[in-house]
Amino acid sequence: MTHHDEDWRAGGFGLYIHWPFCAAKCPYCDFNSHVSAKIDQHVWAEAYLSEIDRVSRETEGRVLNTVFFGGGTPSLMDPDIVDAILTKVRSSWRLSNDLEITLEANPTSIEAGRFRAYSEAGVNRVSMGMQAFNDADLRKLGRMHSAAEGRKAFDIARSVFDRVSFDLIYARQDQTLDHWRQELNEALSMAIDHLSLYQLTVEDGTVFGARAERGLLKGIPDDDSAADMYLLTQDLAEAAGFPAYEVSNHAKSGSESRHNLIYWRYGDYLGIGPGAHGRLTRNGIRHATDTLKQPGAWLSQVKKTGSGEAFREALRRDEEVTEFLLFGMRLAEGLDRQRYIALSRADFNEERLAHLTSIGMIEADDNKIRATREGRAVLNAVIRELLPD
Repeated sequence: MTHHDEDWRAGGFGLYIHWPFCAAKCPYCDFNSHVSAKIDQHVWAEAYLSEIDRVSRETEGRVLNTVFFGGGTPSLMDPDIVDAILTKVRSSWRLSNDLEITLEANPTSIEAGRFRAYSEAGVNRVSMGMQAFNDADLRKLGRMHSAAEGRKAFDIARSVFDRVSFDLIYARQDQTLDHWRQELNEALSMAIDHLSLYQLTVEDGTVFGARAERGLLKGIPDDDSAADMYLLTQDLAEAAGFPAYEVSNHAKSGSESRHNLIYWRYGDYLGIGPGAHGRLTRNGIRHATDTLKQPGAWLSQVKKTGSGEAFREALRRDEEVTEFLLFGMRLAEGLDRQRYIALSRADFNEERLAHLTSIGMIEADDNKIRATREGRAVLNAVIRELLPD
């Protein structure tokens, strides 16, 4: 067995299922999501089941740790389709005892009965796109729910699931530090075990990106204000018992998102559905996989060829090293130094480690390299220093 085969085991093994449809497109979103009036869910279910057949044959004998329904808006899926997919998953792999099955949900598409049906199908964790707790900002973000609907949806989710996470976006238009403090305190008083707190980034190719280019996206906080909001976020969340275990993700101890940890610990994961990508180790070689983004094109490819995969490529060693570093350094626990050495066939540059340590950006020993709290605030610069030449 090569060290590579051990590598993905160190990170775990997960399945990501992309449901590409939304009720509306949000102006800040650069995910593969599409608005469609008519969706034949049974045709989609057939395609997912066929894909699970294909990828499970390739990964026979592996133990599956997590399943994640992402999107788009997976809470628009018929519960009986989620049920059929999870029944198929259970018969296709050996499952870990603590299998985590997460479904992303929008506060607008939540009814108590639907959530109970997801739970009966096997979903045991829900992640909700709240984004803000005041109506003016929700409108600016193009969200279709009100703050009151968001809170109500959260209560429904909490009554059905033990594990409920939600997302908020900060450094929004015209947001002050005090506004964010009030909102974050409310969020922390509601939170159960996990929350994701993202700084707004204006991405090219989004409505916000186009507005910003024309000078029409007013009131985005400057870098210093955004940095203050980031540091305040760390302080308040930690004090409330939700320390950051990753740059934007906070959890009570033991309640981290196991699926996302697979990405950050550089495990293997299968991606099925339009625009879903994966990382798969075969015969000691790690591969990147990708799929067609357009829902109709993906669906007809699965029907015609029996495979929804559009692209597979063996990663070069330097690409692996870079990815391992980019993901691992996002974690508060840091990255496994011995695994890094095994991957890159070289250790980190001692002078640079010493320098980054002396200026308080990282902590390093033989087993772990981790960014300090100050280092995580300027993580890209830290990673640039650590990358091999």
